[in-house]
Amino acid sequence: MTTPAHRLSTPELVGMVAALMSLNALAIDVMLPAMGVIAEDLGVADANDQQLVIVAYVIGFGLPQLVFGPLADRFGRRPTLAISLVGYTVAGFACMLAPSFELLLALRFVHGVFASGCRVIAVAVVRDLFAGRMMARLLSLVMTVFMLVPIIAPAIGQGIVLVASWPWCFGLLGVAGLVMMLWTAVRLPETLPEDGRRPFGLRATLGAYASVLRNRLTFGYMLGSGVVFGALFAFLSASEQIFREVFGRGDDFVLWFAGIAIVLAIANFANSRLVTRFGMRRLGHLALIAFTLLAATLYGLTEILGESFGLFYPLFTACFAFFGLIGANFNALAMEPLGRVAGTASAAYGFATTTLSALIGGLIGRAYDGTTGPLLLGFVVLGLGASLIVLVTERGRLLAGDAKA
Repeated sequence: MTTPAHRLSTPELVGMVAALMSLNALAIDVMLPAMGVIAEDLGVADANDQQLVIVAYVIGFGLPQLVFGPLADRFGRRPTLAISLVGYTVAGFACMLAPSFELLLALRFVHGVFASGCRVIAVAVVRDLFAGRMMARLLSLVMTVFMLVPIIAPAIGQGIVLVASWPWCFGLLGVAGLVMMLWTAVRLPETLPEDGRRPFGLRATLGAYASVLRNRLTFGYMLGSGVVFGALFAFLSASEQIFREVFGRGDDFVLWFAGIAIVLAIANFANSRLVTRFGMRRLGHLALIAFTLLAATLYGLTEILGESFGLFYPLFTACFAFFGLIGANFNALAMEPLGRVAGTASAAYGFATTTLSALIGGLIGRAYDGTTGPLLLGFVVLGLGASLIVLVTERGRLLAGDAKA
């Protein structure tokens, strides 16, 4: 496979990596307004089962990353990405034709499988080119652009449902995959040189993963991210039901959802400016502590005062602002020690965080009982759990500085 002989400019690199990662977000967020219609059209009896449209995809997204990572370290970033994008595109168009809910869930699982390769390669490319605070800064810029998808995707999904029908939501995903196939084929250079490639085989792969798991910082931040981001998946699973059933705001759900995404995007951009000055650890740790305290405050006030949208929305949105200071910093801290196996490390991080987050978030989402109580309590418990993991990982030292990169 030939590769472009140029080096991407930073703005194009940010845009391309953000677009690759956005394929995953698009496959989730564009579905949110359509889940109820899908369930009704395909004869789903239990209203909570509509969440499986998201859960099946996310579960498929998790495990295959463990395969795509070593493949990318052996054969390079471009060939592995090409396979992932072809599969993502075909699966998106196939979902359009699903005649039953069960087959749709199976195809969503396959869709998630190939989306996982796009995510692995995107992060590996960044790690090939950057490390430390500069990697955290670039990932924050990527996330700023990436957050455009949660801002606009639900509105696009709702528009498609209103003017056409839900299968065209999946058609949009197929088109998006096709566009990325063309862009990366023409513009993305190979970032892993021949002399940096590793053998692909059971022994070599297990050895690479062992080196990832033996690294205390990588394992700790990987586990901590998986736990705290279970809160994000829980919200994605139950968000439409909460806004519609608890607060009676289903008609303008996409606007309120977009507001949360905008705040998260602003937080990521702020992190890109702050991380080079204050460091990944200080910002990430402080954000995790603040997230946990704010979630506990909101849960306590809701239990005392009852459900109130005027109370829930601003404090809940503020909780999400702290995710913007956690995600990129914890990711960079986990990846920093493992540049020589960036594909494998990216795969391990993606698998662990996605699978753990999806399982935890799915359980919390399924606990929805017509109130915000299970979701908010889940936020508190996950925040405390992640804080404890980070505390152990850093051997009792929180808010410490880190070396500039």
